[in-house]
Amino acid sequence: MLFLELLLLLLLGLAGTRLLWGRWKRRGFHLPPRVPGFLLFLKPNLPFHLLGLAQKHGPIYRARLGLQDVVVLNSNRTIEEAMVRKWADFAGRPLLPSYELVSKQYLDLSLGDYTVLWKAHKKLTRSALLLGVQDSMEPLVGQMAQEFCERLRGQAGAPVAIQKEFSLLTCGVICCLTFGDKDDALVHTIYNCVQDLINAWNHWSIQILDIIPLLKFFPNPPLWKLKRSIKHRDRLVEQQLRRHKESVDPGQWRDMTHHMLQGLRQQQDKGAEGLQEAHVHMAVVDLFIGGTETTASTLSWAVAFLLHHPEIQRRLQEELDLELGPSGAGSWVPYKERRRLPLLNATISEVLRLRPVVPLALPHRTTQHSSICGYDIPKDTIIILNLQGANLDEVAWERPQEFWPDRFLEPSKNLRGLAFGRGARACLGEPLARLELFVVLAQLLRNFTLLPSEGALPSLQPLPFCGVNLQMQPFRVQLQPRDL
Repeated sequence: MLFLELLLLLLLGLAGTRLLWGRWKRRGFHLPPRVPGFLLFLKPNLPFHLLGLAQKHGPIYRARLGLQDVVVLNSNRTIEEAMVRKWADFAGRPLLPSYELVSKQYLDLSLGDYTVLWKAHKKLTRSALLLGVQDSMEPLVGQMAQEFCERLRGQAGAPVAIQKEFSLLTCGVICCLTFGDKDDALVHTIYNCVQDLINAWNHWSIQILDIIPLLKFFPNPPLWKLKRSIKHRDRLVEQQLRRHKESVDPGQWRDMTHHMLQGLRQQQDKGAEGLQEAHVHMAVVDLFIGGTETTASTLSWAVAFLLHHPEIQRRLQEELDLELGPSGAGSWVPYKERRRLPLLNATISEVLRLRPVVPLALPHRTTQHSSICGYDIPKDTIIILNLQGANLDEVAWERPQEFWPDRFLEPSKNLRGLAFGRGARACLGEPLARLELFVVLAQLLRNFTLLPSEGALPSLQPLPFCGVNLQMQPFRVQLQPRDL
């Protein structure tokens, strides 16, 4: 009991010292207004709550995250200024306890800080993604989308849990591109691993560690579960890395892992220091965590919106039939000619606008003193990008709350959403994700009419507590083959 009392006194003392030190450092700055509240970031439906605060306090404000202030950006204008015009000032990542845990001490791209080594890591991964497998992306995704629809035909007329089907599909794509293997057993193993990691990381008792870091010293069963999931994840990746190192053929690569290992070896042969095999390891982790559930979730949201708007679904099918012929025909629109299907592109953009899968992005950190909209932003300030709020910004979007794909059919407006981020931290997987969304939705709508299961429309409201990803409430869909 005495120990707990002393620990509590210590925590209070540290908190008071931290607050006084923070106030002293901020003296003389013209800072954004601060909204009240200590546990603001534990609110349900957080992106929408932050947007509501913006309507009262303006598109940029400060909020309390534990013992420190963070700055929240809620509009296209503020996010564009920070991420595009002043990108170098806002490219850092905060050093948070949960990030350190899941990223091997910040060795991955998504959670690592902006450094020279990080830029080399990004270059290696981008090379593997855009040079190593670029030519094989579209044929692979097209083939797997066809196999996906053929498999779904076996469930025609029955309620289908489409979210899990999409997750297995996107996991299979990443498996094949990353490991050159789409064996069902491997896909299901990695799918289960990804699900376990995401569920464990999103638990409130993990997220609160970033608000009150000292809680990591207290018993925390969800934290123990997350650590077990990370160990399992690392064993799976290490097995694949060993297999790939044994089969490396200099100058030849079959998948992204071979490409990154050869790039790493070339740098080491030149005597360059910095990148290690652990960076390749975490690049693989990023590809699976960032490249499976995000795309699968967007596909699921698209199906849900089309169930609510059958007139848009009918127009999409008419567009596909006009351009490609009946579903049994083998013709296909190459992705580079995707402008031939303008409504499909517009629908994808509208889904990404209304339901960005990572609605608050990942937090940024200022690398030096900067400013936004005339407010001072000191160095090492944590920046929260409310992409969901910006995509509902009434200044930038007409009828922002409405599902209206036609807004993107007016080229003169040159509209662009923020679902994949902007600047140096923009998502590396955006080209692959957009390819998958285009090909899979086209194949799905060409083969099936989407109907509500037992007449029940899915909810368009996300789960109130989602963690990093915007998760939707589970639903089922009935797939009616169009060639019957």
